[in-house]
Amino acid sequence: MNYILFDGTSRSNLLPFTFTRPVADIRVGILTIREKWETFLDTTTSTRTEGYLSKKYPMVELEHNVMINSSYLPTPQLVKQIIELKENQAIFYKEEVIAFFSKDSQDNIDFETYEVIECVQDVMKIEHTWDIFAKNGEAIKADFEMLTKGKTSQPIPKSNQVLGAEHIFIEEGASIECTILNATTGPIYIGKDAEVMEGSVIRGPFALGEHATVKMGAKIYGPTTVGPHSKVGGEINNSVIFGYSNKGHDGFLGNSVIGEWCNLGADTNNSNLKNNYAEVRLWDYKTEGFAKTGLQFCGLMMGDHSKCGINTMFNTGTVVGVSANIFGSGFPRNFVPSFSWGGSSGFTTYLTHKAFEVAEVVMKRRDIVCTEEDKKILEFVFEDSKKWRKG
Repeated sequence: MNYILFDGTSRSNLLPFTFTRPVADIRVGILTIREKWETFLDTTTSTRTEGYLSKKYPMVELEHNVMINSSYLPTPQLVKQIIELKENQAIFYKEEVIAFFSKDSQDNIDFETYEVIECVQDVMKIEHTWDIFAKNGEAIKADFEMLTKGKTSQPIPKSNQVLGAEHIFIEEGASIECTILNATTGPIYIGKDAEVMEGSVIRGPFALGEHATVKMGAKIYGPTTVGPHSKVGGEINNSVIFGYSNKGHDGFLGNSVIGEWCNLGADTNNSNLKNNYAEVRLWDYKTEGFAKTGLQFCGLMMGDHSKCGINTMFNTGTVVGVSANIFGSGFPRNFVPSFSWGGSSGFTTYLTHKAFEVAEVVMKRRDIVCTEEDKKILEFVFEDSKKWRKG
């Protein structure tokens, strides 16, 4: 069967991260949502997403297809229901479709003509940006169980102090010496060729992606995910870093989500709790206002390719768009539009040709090319975000 992951109605709630990727390529837990589905289904998937993203993330449609709402995370029971789908059948959870059978000859889908199959078990949905860190612990545990089933961990070197060794899994090529690992609060997963440097203290649930690095003396509280090829140091609590991003120095990051190709300058700190302990509000791209999160703890949401200088301070519930460059003293405002350049004293527009120069250099350091497709996506975001920039 041909499986296609579609963005669904949650895409706009997941900006700025879905400016540059389909919902399926959001990382939560150890894996991206796409990687989870492909592991369960034992096949590759394609994507139905926004037009400007479709060249980089094309949809492959065959005669028979199953469309899957990628804001939902797979479970064994749900996957079984999806594999068994037949023509004119759809799986719904409450009032929303999770998956449905389609044929390439169908111009329109009318669920009134479909047999509705109810998804009766609880399923996890990534509906808002803050779900990425709020549901990360549960997602790490599910991924850990799936990835390590029937496999044997590399031995834990004796130089480490360990609690809950049975819940620690170290992939081939990983290096971890002279650290404190506490997996009694949740599993700890160390990816292939990753490194945890000496003096680090890690409390699970925690996931370190392949070729990622935890620098000396880091203090990490779970649930936290550090994606592939990222480097982290200082203090981190309940945060998700997608990949290829750096928080390499001291400073606090808490209840936050950081996209790809980001860099946090030395001693960057974010607040994750308001002084009056009030509910945190976050910028909502759909309503163009600040929306309630229902959370008391919520920090920084930073889109791809954004960066900040040393000693940057982010207030509680700050949203930074794509390719923003933030520096200077004081707190920048709680919403920084994409392609903004500046700080608390004001912003000007960060022109695309300058942003591309930086992206090319940064990506080349990881032997990855910033393609014309990548640049066209960023150009679209630049134009789309003009209405929020003043300079």
